[in-house]
Amino acid sequence: MGFAEQRFNVNLSILFTELPLLERPAAAAAAGFTAVELWWPWVDSPTPAQSELDALRRALEGAGVQLTGLNFYSGQLPGPDRGALSIPGEESEKFRANIDVVADFAESVGCKALNALYGNRVAGVDPVEQDALALRNLVLAAQAADRIGATLLIEALNKVESPLCPLVSAPAAVGVVDKVNHASGLGNARFLMDLYHLSMNGEDLPQVIAGYADRTGHVQIADNPGRGAPGTGTLPLEDLLDQLGKAGYEGWVGLEYKPGDRPSAEAFEWLPREARAAR
Repeated sequence: MGFAEQRFNVNLSILFTELPLLERPAAAAAAGFTAVELWWPWVDSPTPAQSELDALRRALEGAGVQLTGLNFYSGQLPGPDRGALSIPGEESEKFRANIDVVADFAESVGCKALNALYGNRVAGVDPVEQDALALRNLVLAAQAADRIGATLLIEALNKVESPLCPLVSAPAAVGVVDKVNHASGLGNARFLMDLYHLSMNGEDLPQVIAGYADRTGHVQIADNPGRGAPGTGTLPLEDLLDQLGKAGYEGWVGLEYKPGDRPSAEAFEWLPREARAAR
């Protein structure tokens, strides 16, 4: 198997960021890719003007690339925040205001995977209270995703870079997936398996794959150390993706790595151009 057998998309919130947002879809297409994903692009606004949403939709359509994944509003990302949905007060209110905006935009471009980052623990707030708030908000997100036939993704981050986030292991994230599916009755919440984050946690990646491939809705990769392109670190990413395939995973693999000290267009030499277009 190997890299050439995977279905890759490019994360335009970490790659091609040297370009304005609306130029990134065309840049990904010029590099040979036909599928992309995004963090929520408007970090200061969960409810941008319709003209901004329309401009992004036109940029995607004009470039001929499919948006296959989109984050809900997550606060300042990149930055100090790790999500908003478990943060009492203004941040969770922003998350709720964002839910239908994301779902409607995703529906307009045919995007079928929506990622809801959990958020950090807040000093002075009972974790039980935060988790109850998170579950209520995730059920609302699951309902919105279901309305458009999409999957709700719940991601495990890593405790080194996100020490205040409680979802810093595969079991923790999958536990939330199970709670959301039970509470919503919809069964459309799935695990986002980010191999970089899990490796930073020191988790046994083959064991994670064997245990959770059947509940995984999306996979993201970057090498470790460094969060660079495959081959810049020591992770056996090609072998791990093969293991995922053998375990039954047939979904997208998001390229969520840093290009390093070079233009993003030069950060794909590890992947033959003929293997970049979605199949």
